[in-house]
Amino acid sequence: MPDGPRWFEQAPPQPTPLRSRARPDLPDDLWIKCPECGTVHYKDDLARVLQVCPQCKHHLKIGSRERLDLVVDPDSFVELDGQIAPMDPLGFVDSKPYHERLASTQRKLGRKDAYIGGRATIEGIPVQIGTFEFAFLGGSMGSVVGEAITRQLERAIEAREAAVIISASGGARMQEGVLSLMQMAKTCGALARLRDDAKKPYISVLTHPTTGGVAASFAMLGDVILAEPNALIGFAGPRVIEQTIGQSLPPGFQTSEYLLAHGLVDRIVQRKDLRSEIANCLRLLGE
Repeated sequence: MPDGPRWFEQAPPQPTPLRSRARPDLPDDLWIKCPECGTVHYKDDLARVLQVCPQCKHHLKIGSRERLDLVVDPDSFVELDGQIAPMDPLGFVDSKPYHERLASTQRKLGRKDAYIGGRATIEGIPVQIGTFEFAFLGGSMGSVVGEAITRQLERAIEAREAAVIISASGGARMQEGVLSLMQMAKTCGALARLRDDAKKPYISVLTHPTTGGVAASFAMLGDVILAEPNALIGFAGPRVIEQTIGQSLPPGFQTSEYLLAHGLVDRIVQRKDLRSEIANCLRLLGE
């Protein structure tokens, strides 16, 4: 056999790794996958439709500032009480110390805690309004969140203005123990004064998720309760409830649609319609 290239003895050429061929200046967060239907969307396209999936109409989570921009009149929001910072009264430690968890979250988000409140107008109507930042420890309610909400309601009483709270929370913050739980009674007391003394309305907006001590207190006490589509709303999780009562739960249990059918919310509102819907409610209630 004549000498020649020994093709069968040569190792095949190794493919260039895809990572080395990728553009180094190409961002890795250009696409967002809908958690409901799995459709992948270009990030900017999804932003233009208010983070609502065009395929299945699922409302994706948004930040507190984005949510306020959707609801209040442009350039009308003035934040108040943003300087209040939480403490670590129990020296709580789980997988890491509570004070370290707070510090890292504050650095990441540039916020002291999970609630942003202040004054604004909605279609020209002055209101005291606030919402949760779910990215801050799951939007949990500790002593600072309870204090900020109470101050918001007290300002509404003093100014004789309506109050609006948009909830997105995992509930009371366990790291602060009873100091967190007492915020449920504290905020409800302030709401009673708004209703009885100032005779002003309170609009509660429930988004995904609204659970735990937040759902068990001010979130479900609105003169009008609005909800985004398919939001999880309830006190305990479905698995805990099933284990407690020893029964399977009905389909759609703890969703906005289920609560609407059983009279626990007044209306389900698409995100794009929320500003006008709140304004209409305020006008009907005398604002």
